[in-house]
Amino acid sequence: MPTSVARGEFTRTGQHWEPLRDSAGVTSTSDRLGLPARRRRHARLIAALTTLIGACAEAADAVYQPIAAAPVDQEAVEVNLLPCHQVSLTAAPLLDLARAEDDARWPSAVARERNEARRTYAARCAVAQAEALLDQTQAGPPAEHGVPLPTVEQSAALDLASAGDEFAARWRDDPAQAVALVRELVAGGEFTADEVLDEAAAATVTAGLLALQEARAASDPSTAAELCLSAVPHIALAVTLVSADLD
Repeated sequence: MPTSVARGEFTRTGQHWEPLRDSAGVTSTSDRLGLPARRRRHARLIAALTTLIGACAEAADAVYQPIAAAPVDQEAVEVNLLPCHQVSLTAAPLLDLARAEDDARWPSAVARERNEARRTYAARCAVAQAEALLDQTQAGPPAEHGVPLPTVEQSAALDLASAGDEFAARWRDDPAQAVALVRELVAGGEFTADEVLDEAAAATVTAGLLALQEARAASDPSTAAELCLSAVPHIALAVTLVSADLD
């Protein structure tokens, strides 16, 4: 019987070895100047996200299973909300620890990422400075309109966040369009592919964590369970974005 066994960066199907690929057909192996593939670079984070998905399902199950097991004529059913609260409280620290462990495992990759981040940040600042000067020339001082313009540094950070949000939104609808967007952004020298992917993953993780916070605040058990489950698609998308290599 043919087997499929993940080994290193390749999958063995029968006697054939082929690179791991994601749903968009993007190869997940990477020889980017000797750097690890993203799914290896962020392996601890991916594992933590996977654990979090399971914890969300278990938290919802602690609400739904007692209801399913109760007699049909029983009006009140005791359920357990503690797992919902626990997953909400522990999710962010779990992911922070995983990121720190990944960084410790790949110091040379971290150093290169930081150097590239400084370069692209400087490029975005230069563009933001030029745009600010143009705006002042065309519209006059910001005080005339009563709304101060963002600083150059703020604009550079906002541009990266916006790129990540747009990438994540496009990936949900059409991964090929998302890949095209990244290549267009990278061509300008103001972003790297990893920066955009990481920012997109961070945005989707944040959406999942916000859903879990709402679950903890919910007084109705069914609502809390539903909110735990609503976090799962965001977390699952984060796994995809953290794993994908676009090189």
